[in-house]
Amino acid sequence: SGESGAADPAQAPPAAAEPAPTAQVTSAQVTRIVPAAPPQPVGSLTIAEPVRSGQTIYHPHGDIIVLGAVSSGAEIVAGGSIHIYGTLRGRALAGAGGDCRARIFCRRTEAELLAIAGYYRTVDDLEPSLRNRPIQAWLEGETMLITALD
Repeated sequence: SGESGAADPAQAPPAAAEPAPTAQVTSAQVTRIVPAAPPQPVGSLTIAEPVRSGQTIYHPHGDIIVLGAVSSGAEIVAGGSIHIYGTLRGRALAGAGGDCRARIFCRRTEAELLAIAGYYRTVDDLEPSLRNRPIQAWLEGETMLITALD
């Protein structure tokens, strides 16, 4: 039986030739993983109370809906769009992961900063006729457009 054990190690070199089929199996597994990789839909984050100065609300993979106001010094950061049904006095940064399709909507804007996918406008850049009004902001190419919603 000791010789039978010796015969098994002698077969080890042919077994060493088997990693090539294992590499092919690994490639087949990668092929199966790729179709499973599409982004999963992520829900929105709804904030029912006002966002106070110094607070940051961060939701990297979806929209943020704020039912109240966003105070000066507060920040809303979303991977998707931002919807604010109160007054926006703070900062709204939509498309934080680079989503150029993101938009910002607010019922009344006194915003310190509006940003979409890294492109931004400050309060000083905002056309005076848009202040204190409902607005929508979006990107067309590398230009942020802001229009009144009323």
